[in-house]
Formats: sequence, structure tokens, C-alpha cells
Amino acid sequence: MKKNIFNKTILGTLLLFGAACTDLEEPILDESLAGEGQAEPISGAIAPAYGQISSVWYHTNYYGLQLISSDEAILPYRGGTDWFDGGKFIATHQHLMTPGNDLVGSSWNELTKNISRAISAIEVLRPLADAGDQQAASALYEMIALRAYLNMLALDSWGIAFDKEVSSDISVILRGDDAINYIKDEFLSVVDLINTDLGPGRLTQSAVYGFLARLHLNAAVYRDPYGTPNFTSEDMNKVVEYTNNIISSGKFNFSAEYFDLFNDDNNSNSEIIFALDQRGVLRDEHSRWAYWSIAGSMFPRPESPSADGTDGPAFTSDFIQTWMDAYEVDPAEADARFFKMNEMIPEDIQDLTGLSPLNDEDNYYCITDEDFEMNRGVLRGVQWGPRKGDDGAFLRCDDGKVRIYPVIQRKGNGPDKDVGYVNHTMMVDFTNEGRLHNTGFRCAKYQFSHTSPNGNHYSSVDLVLMRLAEIYLMRAEAKLRLGDSAGALTDLNTVRTSRTARPEVTPAALNSIDLEILFRERGFELYWEGFRRADQIRFGKYEDSWTEKTDTDVYKRLFPIPQSAIDGASNVEGFLVQNQGY
Repeated sequence: MKKNIFNKTILGTLLLFGAACTDLEEPILDESLAGEGQAEPISGAIAPAYGQISSVWYHTNYYGLQLISSDEAILPYRGGTDWFDGGKFIATHQHLMTPGNDLVGSSWNELTKNISRAISAIEVLRPLADAGDQQAASALYEMIALRAYLNMLALDSWGIAFDKEVSSDISVILRGDDAINYIKDEFLSVVDLINTDLGPGRLTQSAVYGFLARLHLNAAVYRDPYGTPNFTSEDMNKVVEYTNNIISSGKFNFSAEYFDLFNDDNNSNSEIIFALDQRGVLRDEHSRWAYWSIAGSMFPRPESPSADGTDGPAFTSDFIQTWMDAYEVDPAEADARFFKMNEMIPEDIQDLTGLSPLNDEDNYYCITDEDFEMNRGVLRGVQWGPRKGDDGAFLRCDDGKVRIYPVIQRKGNGPDKDVGYVNHTMMVDFTNEGRLHNTGFRCAKYQFSHTSPNGNHYSSVDLVLMRLAEIYLMRAEAKLRLGDSAGALTDLNTVRTSRTARPEVTPAALNSIDLEILFRERGFELYWEGFRRADQIRFGKYEDSWTEKTDTDVYKRLFPIPQSAIDGASNVEGFLVQNQGY
């Protein structure tokens, strides 16, 4: 008998064999569970399953896997000192992943663990529902939908789904049509039964419709992950049907200010259909999607002095160039989604000619700690923010307000360290010059939460996993693939012209549409939300070259199944078979 290898990476796979995971001490994350008590069977069953979503979408797990493998983002070995992490981000970006890649392994582990927790919740809830408990039945439908959603994530990234009803059983591994039909049937089994109004932190009927639309939109890829997708009329009509259900319900409305979708109070934003509920009451509620990209020398919340960035991933110049090519002017002057100026720097101190951190002690403005807000969107050039003195405290004006200066480049070992400003350049790559801590335009799509004391924990910003704009864009794509260009253009322009809070930068309606324009527009609307890799595969662009990536192997469309997971499953012959090309 082969020896089982047990470690963190394969824990999720082993859970999918036979072990249950019913940790009733997991935090309760949603409003409808408040006051129930963690030992109460229903909330105690579903809280671990919902709570694990945060680990799946952690920035260095599944979220990072989707982001870094696409042409949207790049994460160099910053200055030869930061973010090497065994080379996992570099290899993922270059499509040179191996079955031992830790980014792939941690993503697999957290996702399969989440599936196991959903199964454990189902086991608790089903007998209660069968006995007539309506609250348990409602929660059961959510967990069935959650299991289907998580299996769709596994299908999207590894080409497999796990069919498993009881935690003591061994999962049946499904691929292709079998996996699609299993996931589809799971969603359809609950879509007419699941709740319709529990809020974005819980799975609702609208969310299930949205997932069904996603499944049919990508079904051609899932059936034949290495070939040229055959988008059938049947699938595209289903996308239209399910997106129609959401749009015609009247439950959701576009956010006039694009960046309000990613603010502290976004739990009540009527555009959001499904999100990871975070409202600043639990330590595990993270600002991970806010802090990962921005400069490590930036302090975004003066009232929380330890909050800072990490100098993590930057936009590739290739992705930024798509914005530049789309407009005859600076995209910040034409598209509300590209940039929002929050820092009102007085005109008389904006010119930094002849200034440096060595002589700019009087070049600042004053603002209360709570009123300071970073700019949002694509961050370029010299950044402004609070500055700390030699004692580690923020420099302040006579009235106690915080001073806002050009940010000093404090991180790394580049030539500007301590004597120059954080100046984000469009150029970023893996060369010594291109990997300096300042290189690459950065993403500040998500607000640094005002509830977080350190920029990490107790964030009140929900992580958006589905919203109305995506629904319209899916319908536009389905219509376009069905030959309805006029209908597709109408849907696309509905999204473009919806951001009316700053009318001077509301994107103008387009006069025409094709697949190239639609792909571009999905990037403009949904950047940094985890969609880009799947979009590139569906639109036939994943084998293209971009910054530091030249690999053209179609087998890299799917990630490798971690070798440690295959080894851990070795007692069941043929249970996990490595994906082609690895």
C-alpha cells in the first residue's frame, strides 16, 4: 500500500475523500445570522462555508492566481528583495507553472477546503430540512448553490469538478460535459427555491441566475479546454435568458460613482449581487484587495499609522496600453473607471521642479486624518500621502492636522531610496530596472477601510464577486455571438454610460461593437476583479505574448493539479490524473 502524505497543501483533497469539517467556532459573517449564536445548528453550519470564501479569494490564493496569470498584472521580484516567494508569481505570470507551484497549491487547498465545508453544512442542514425546518431548508439551498459555485471555480481553473454528497464518501471526479451538467443541475435544483432577498453576502436567486449565465457563457471552453471554443446558440440563449431574469427583476441598479462599488459602505450598493460580506466586525475581514498593489511607502489611513501597501503587483504596460489606444486623450479625462482624484493638492505646491525629500519640508498641505483619501483607480506618477518623522509619528501642522507630502521612496534598494519620490512608471518587467519598487502603474480600486486599525483586519469593504455590470456584459457577449450586434451594443453602452456621478468623465457611448471591442470593454469595467484570465481564454488571447510572457502552450489554459494532492490521493488508483502538459 502506498503511503499517504499529509500536509497543508493536500488537506483539501483529503477532505474531499472522507473527512468532515464542521468547525462551529468559525465566525458568523452575514447580517441574517447576527445574534443566532455560533453553536446554533443552522448558522453554525453555514458560517464556516461562507467564511472560507475569504481564504479562497485571498490575494495570494485563488485571486492572485487569476490576476497574475493574465495580461492584467505582473509581480516582479521587487528590487531583488521582495515578493520572490520561491518564484511562484514569476512562473505563473510566464505560464511556466509546475505541479509544485505554491500559488497553485494554496489556491487548490483553500478551494477544496471550501467545498468540503459546504458539504459538511449540507449534511447538517438536510435532515433538519427534511424534518420541516424551513429556515434549515433555506440555508440548505444556499449551501447547494455554494458547492456548485465552488465547483465551477475548480472547473474553470483545473478542468474538474467534485461530485460528492456525503463527507464520508470519495468524490467522483468530473470533467467536460459531465462537470458542466453536474454544476448546472445543482444550480437548477435550487434556483426556484432559494431566497430572493437576503442581501449580497448570501447566495440568492439572482446570484444563482448569474452563475448559470457564467456557466453557459464559458461552457464551450469547459467542454474543450484546449481547442477552439464552439459557442452554441443553445448556450448563448441560456445566457440571455438568465441575465434577462436578473435585469428584469428590477432589484439592481448601476452605481453612478464607479468607485462607490468598492467603498466601506458597499454592502448596501444596489449594483452588487453577490459579495464576500465584510463589515468591520471580525479580525479576518481583510483589506487585501486594497493594499496588495499600492506602494509600500504609502500610508493610506493617517488615523491608522501602521496601514501601508506592499509594493505587490502592478498593471502590465500591455494592459494600460489598451486604455491609451481607446481614447485620443488621457483615459483619466475620458473614463470614470480609470481614475478618480480624491487628493485635492493645492496648485501652488504641485510643481516639484527642483524639489526632493532633501529640501521639500515646506511643500505640503494639511487635512484631518479622517478626511484624507487616496486617489483611486490607476495610480501613476508621483504619489502624495502622509509622511512620518524620525520618531515614526506623522508630521503634523500646528492645528494637529496631518501633513500631506509627495511620498518618499523608502522601500527597496533602488537609486531613489530616501532621496526620491514614489514615482510609478508605466514600464515594469523582470529586469533589474523594471522590477524596482516604484515601477508599474498600481491599482487602487478598493478603498482602504476606515474601520481597519492596521490596513489589514476589520475591513468594512465587501469583496465584490458579482454585480450588475457583469450581467449586462455577459448578455452583450451572448447577443453578439448570436449575431445581434445592435442588442449587444445597447447593453455595452448601458454599462459605459451608467457612471454619471462625474459627468465630465462619463464614458461616451460607442458607435459599433465587435469581439475585440467587447473584450477591451470587459477589461475596462471588470479589471482587478478576477475575470481577466477566463476572458482571455474565451476570446482566444491567452496564448498571446505580453510583458515577460511568451509561452504559447494551450495546455497552460488549465493549471496543474498539485503533485502533493495527487500523491495524497494515491491510495485510490486513478483518482486524480494530472492535467495535460504537466
